[in-house]
Amino acid sequence: MKSSRLCAPLADTHDITALARSVLARGDPAAKTGRAHEVAQLWRAGRCIVPDSAPRPDDQPARPAHPVLIAPGDVPRRRLNTVPGRIALLHAVAHIEFNAIDLAFDMVARFACDEALAPEARHAFVDDWIGVGDDEARHFRLITDRLADMDAQYGDLPAHNGLWDAAMATRDSLPARLAVAPLVLEARGLDVTPGMIDRLVSAGDTVSADCLRVIYAEEVGHVAAGARWFRHVAARAQRDPVDWFKTLVRQHFSGGLKPPFNAEARLKADLPPEFYQDLT
Repeated sequence: MKSSRLCAPLADTHDITALARSVLARGDPAAKTGRAHEVAQLWRAGRCIVPDSAPRPDDQPARPAHPVLIAPGDVPRRRLNTVPGRIALLHAVAHIEFNAIDLAFDMVARFACDEALAPEARHAFVDDWIGVGDDEARHFRLITDRLADMDAQYGDLPAHNGLWDAAMATRDSLPARLAVAPLVLEARGLDVTPGMIDRLVSAGDTVSADCLRVIYAEEVGHVAAGARWFRHVAARAQRDPVDWFKTLVRQHFSGGLKPPFNAEARLKADLPPEFYQDLT
């Protein structure tokens, strides 16, 4: 198997797409986050190669028995001035982060060898998304540790599968996946998280607010990675990135984008208003 990395592979090397699939194959949250960190360590140690081709991962990653998945509209809403309400908010964040682990490693497993990427860019692509996946695993543990402080755990409450449904709507197209996952769904986190932090502070829960501050600061970089790679595939396809982004979002994401937008954070992530302001 040839490597698309510029340096010669070490004697003891691993196919990074196979390692990414091994993260997706773990359903237990502790096993999934642990494997995510292990894969990131192997990658950063230079013990992995990017193959010229790889099988696509399964459409559905392994999942724990709980939380029970229900329709998005059926997920209960609770006030943050109560402990159960704050637990419900943190549980929802944990569920997002759990799905985000799989989104990042699916990006590697599914698209590292994609023809939309220049061969010489594939190592950098994998480097970005392995880093994102490692971050998301750490974020999940940060939130579940906070839930444990509140005598709760991930799986106690129902959740919905909307994030993964959106991922599956873009499973056959790297440009569409980049447009929808980091640049719509994750960018939405930049819009809503500051308000969540303020509400937690108002409720006196500064510890939970600090957890969200960590996540918020690092999500800017995740959106930036999506913007960087979307521009790369647009340049390869000789497409205008703004126009193509709007076309792909209209094709693959239902419901439109919801204002208000955090224009400052989005701009830090290299996602200026011309990308999204016409998609509400």
